[in-house]
Amino acid sequence: MRPFNFEKVKSAAEASAMKSAVSQYIAGGTNLVDLMKKNIAQPEKLIDITTALSDTIEDQNTGLKIGAMASNRKVADDKAVIEKFPLISKAILAGASPQIRNMASTAGNLLQRTRCPYFYDITTPCNKRKPNSGCSAIGGANRMSAVAGYNEQCVAVHPSDFCIALAALDATVTAQTKDHKEIKIPFTDFHKLPENTPWLDNNLPQDAIITHIEIPANAFSRHSAYVKLRDRTSYAFALVSVAAALNLDGKRIKDARLASGGVAHKPWRWFEAEKFLQGKRATEEAFEEAARLAVKDLKPLSENGYKIPMLQGAMITALKNSMNQ
Repeated sequence: MRPFNFEKVKSAAEASAMKSAVSQYIAGGTNLVDLMKKNIAQPEKLIDITTALSDTIEDQNTGLKIGAMASNRKVADDKAVIEKFPLISKAILAGASPQIRNMASTAGNLLQRTRCPYFYDITTPCNKRKPNSGCSAIGGANRMSAVAGYNEQCVAVHPSDFCIALAALDATVTAQTKDHKEIKIPFTDFHKLPENTPWLDNNLPQDAIITHIEIPANAFSRHSAYVKLRDRTSYAFALVSVAAALNLDGKRIKDARLASGGVAHKPWRWFEAEKFLQGKRATEEAFEEAARLAVKDLKPLSENGYKIPMLQGAMITALKNSMNQ
């Protein structure tokens, strides 16, 4: 780890004014410290924002407002989250470990980087780590890589569980720029696909700092589920994961949400499957057809073809589990 300067700030305005190309924000540090130890991130300055941003969780008439510094544990244990947005709690509790959830912040979770082994191995080419150096995973060990939205630039997947639930529930990211302007980014637009800039994980401006997340009020509290399939049951990232939520009128599906992790460079929404489910009866046959629609155009890499049937099964299971809540 290279030497660095450390500054503690007291406000979002002070933090954004201090941000530069050679500095990084640090909150819980559960991802950044690892990257610094591996010499992947080498900031000249760390800006401690733990006292600059809110950690409050507000249950409002229009929805839920989560402060950027709220820990994952605090969000998962919050009464309003459990009662009105249980999918959020279920997703968080499926991720990482209690120790990490105690430290990791809401905003930090959104900004965490991929766990692709080639990204962490500085002896190998990786476009995310060193632009235009190549993607080692395409012709290498790609068992955990993407099956959707990838290109020859990058096949890495987004690692968060929390973000999958936020994508499913149409959350919005609110940030403040260096000139004190507030910007709002729909969650489905916050993270990006590799395109020609795989080293950029999201669409947050460089001088902006996330202040809070908003989740609109919804009718999914009674029927939601999160299914995560992984190599081991503790401290492992998803091979595939599925967030499912249904709004039912009797047995008829008025609205549906399906999102996945472990399949793409960003949290992945299955819009076609969601549209198919609207108006259908909530039957196993309908769930199976929705899952078939979701996976029909996916193109696996050399070592991750197993993800297609696994994902299909996880979708069916998540939708069925949402009925049993």
